[in-house]
Amino acid sequence: MKTKLSQIAIFLTLATGVQDAAAQSAATAQNQYVTIDGNKIAYRSIGKGSPILMANRMRGTLDTWDPLFLDELAKKHRVVYFDYPGIGYSEGQLPDNFSKVAKFVHDFADALKIKKFTMAGWSWGGFVSQTVLLEYPEMVTQAILIGTNPPGKVDVPIQQFWVDRALKPINSLEDEEILFFEPKSAASRKAAKESRDRIYARPGVVDKIPATMDLFQMYLKGHEKFKEDKENRVEQLTKTQIPMLILCGDNDTSVPASNWYPLIGKIPNGHLIVYPHSGHGPQHEFPELSAQYISDFIKNTN
Repeated sequence: MKTKLSQIAIFLTLATGVQDAAAQSAATAQNQYVTIDGNKIAYRSIGKGSPILMANRMRGTLDTWDPLFLDELAKKHRVVYFDYPGIGYSEGQLPDNFSKVAKFVHDFADALKIKKFTMAGWSWGGFVSQTVLLEYPEMVTQAILIGTNPPGKVDVPIQQFWVDRALKPINSLEDEEILFFEPKSAASRKAAKESRDRIYARPGVVDKIPATMDLFQMYLKGHEKFKEDKENRVEQLTKTQIPMLILCGDNDTSVPASNWYPLIGKIPNGHLIVYPHSGHGPQHEFPELSAQYISDFIKNTN
């Protein structure tokens, strides 16, 4: 009898733990860890439902996603976001090759026993997501590409003033208005402050943001190889049947929406949404709307 009661108690404890994890919000979610290639990798998981893996931008960490955007996604999905090796709360070294980063994502999903998932990526994470969907198509049900470029040479290059802001050790609100929003729009500037306030409500955000030139160079090396596209990924995108939702701002001076125009109509299941009066972080300017677009897209392409 005691044995049965103990088993029931253990079951209830585990069940409660799973329920608590699902009920957490982005503001309160605690770091969890898995070991990959000998490195302790940090991640957070909120919500329940079909899983979405979130690949972050250059210099992004677990702390720098807008929590409102994540919470809205978590109403219908299990949202799993992580720090790359050597970034934020994770040990190791950031790879400078997207095939290696994609392999890391594959191994990370395996470690969490996630067999199939929606792969979402913002900016640099969009390059990661495209590589994952092409190299591990058996795992990816949909791809969500936010504020990112396709592989290869693009028509409109990144603007130097954007790079200068992006590489500052710490970014101010004014920097973020230029980097991720539309500084000419009062509504966009207001959204920038609201998003920043939500992000910085968690203590210690700045402490984990990559701020060394060595790390910047690792990010940039990966980007340069992606632009060279020796793997011919741009052609592969036109052959994959995996549904892709591409979200862009109409004033993204880093990766303009127009760089996707030559491919739209060639990607079999590619959908493009361009937000008005918006920049490089449309999901932070329109967190509820972006989450709704993504959830509807996943629901209707399963």
